[in-house]
Amino acid sequence: MPDPMGKLRQFRDRRPWLDHLIRAGGRYQDQRGDFYAAGITYYTVLALFPLLMVAFSAAGFVLAGNSDLLDQIRERITENIPGEMGSQINDLINQAISSRTGVGVIGLVGALYAGLGWMGNLRAALTEQWEQKHDDAGFAATKLSDLGALIGTALAIVVSLALSALSAGPIITRLLDLAHLGDAPGVSLLLRAASIAVSILASWALFTWVIARLPREPVTVRSAMRAGLLAAAVFEVFKQLGAFYLKSVLSSPAGVAFGPILGIMVFGFISWRILLFATAWAATAKENLALTHVPAPEPVVIRPRVEVRPAASVWAGIALFGAGALAALGLRRRRQ
Repeated sequence: MPDPMGKLRQFRDRRPWLDHLIRAGGRYQDQRGDFYAAGITYYTVLALFPLLMVAFSAAGFVLAGNSDLLDQIRERITENIPGEMGSQINDLINQAISSRTGVGVIGLVGALYAGLGWMGNLRAALTEQWEQKHDDAGFAATKLSDLGALIGTALAIVVSLALSALSAGPIITRLLDLAHLGDAPGVSLLLRAASIAVSILASWALFTWVIARLPREPVTVRSAMRAGLLAAAVFEVFKQLGAFYLKSVLSSPAGVAFGPILGIMVFGFISWRILLFATAWAATAKENLALTHVPAPEPVVIRPRVEVRPAASVWAGIALFGAGALAALGLRRRRQ
């Protein structure tokens, strides 16, 4: 009878990429990748509100220090939104300026709390995918480490956004116009390809940083770079499909009301799944399987097995004696 598991093993041996993919999928499922992706998404959405408060506070400080800009904004609002609605928006701007300090402090505290929770869940998820053994360093030391990782990740995100900004259409279009190449044939296609390439490069740098530097124990950068490139390519495809999907969804009334927050949640959840699967891909590479922590077996307990049989009764002893006597008597008669 053919062995299907043996054939599958042979099929995987002939295709290393498929064997690696199956190992990565098994690691992702065993280490609860979807569970951690959902937790990171929750903290991502939670961190948006204090960040918006910080943004409003910063805008309030900018407007308070630039009266000309504030007057221009008020005039534009009055011209484009006449009546009571425009007056209410101007009142909101005045309130934001007057309460900018309090809103900024509350936003910073909330952002710090949500950011540390987000970083703690992200680092725990990455560490789980690597199956690393990590000794708890204590609450204070862990939070300080998470704060440093949060600052480093923020800088990495800024660098990634800066690289992405270089691929933005208006910037490159302006440069092409200055070089008198804006109307050249094939420029639009070349511009699109360059934009996607730079976007993948920016995502690659960010994902490599996250996979290599955020786990609580050191990992190999070489594997993180390969996994980061895989994540960046899949993420770029997801962004293109997501942009097309959002355009179709946001055109409906329900999409206008609930689309933004649902879009953020779905975008975050799938993005974190891509990242965690790429981490599982890096962790299940053959050069990294030896780094997997294997727990020591439990101690062997030797228990001697002693069986205690009950003593024979008196009648059993008499019966055995009689059987022996009869056997001896029969043996004596045979000799005679």
